[in-house]
Amino acid sequence: MNLARAIPGVFFCIFFVGSCFSNKYVLSVLKFTYPTLFQGWQTCIGALLLLVTGKLGWVEINGFPSRSRSFLCCKTCQKWSSLFLLDGLEKRSSWVKTFSESLMLLSAITLALQNRQFGLNGYIWAVIHFCCVGSYKVFQRNSTSSHLSDLEQQLINYMVSILLLATATHPTGDLFGALDFPFLWSYTFYSGCFASAILGFFLVLASVKLKSGLSLVHCAVWLFLAKILASALSIFIFSIELGPLTLCCILTSHVAEALSIHANSLLES
Repeated sequence: MNLARAIPGVFFCIFFVGSCFSNKYVLSVLKFTYPTLFQGWQTCIGALLLLVTGKLGWVEINGFPSRSRSFLCCKTCQKWSSLFLLDGLEKRSSWVKTFSESLMLLSAITLALQNRQFGLNGYIWAVIHFCCVGSYKVFQRNSTSSHLSDLEQQLINYMVSILLLATATHPTGDLFGALDFPFLWSYTFYSGCFASAILGFFLVLASVKLKSGLSLVHCAVWLFLAKILASALSIFIFSIELGPLTLCCILTSHVAEALSIHANSLLES
């Protein structure tokens, strides 16, 4: 891989690590435990920046009819139930891939059961995140979305996320609970929020640029390297207690992801 092709991957790793660290700073260090507000802020800023940069011509955002958007949303709901069935049929073609993803699932469940300090709400939001990611994957697999660019699909994703998070703010109590947050008027809190939103937006742009020039396997390799880099640097930047079981789960997850990438490379070849 030459230097020109490696530059998008390097920028992707930088924005990935920066986005993860800014999120961890706000959520873990400052303990801002109001996910609907924090995620809503990120999606609002991301959608706004995407619209502004599209209007300025810095990124390509073409208009698309409302009927196409509504049709795509309906197809997303219809195909949600078939997501895991289709993926399961594809994964049977490689036992290594099935084994690696089972290892990742096992390590994630073990890590979640060990760290119960997050409370019930943390696990509920983890399930919601899983469902949202699955729905978005169905949307991306929909053949009718082929005429939409990655950034246009991301814009729709932002809009839908804003609506969902806005409706969930009041039932979860985040809107009124945040008023008692001790760092509400702190400079460091707003700096972290702005950094997370801006870095998240640049991460989206870097992801689109990376996918436009590389195969899916090479993109997965860069994502894997970014995760390794974030895991390694977090030990030196944040105060983290790594017990034997936690360290084993992290290493197992990384090894399983490497096996999954290897299995995908064999299927492509």
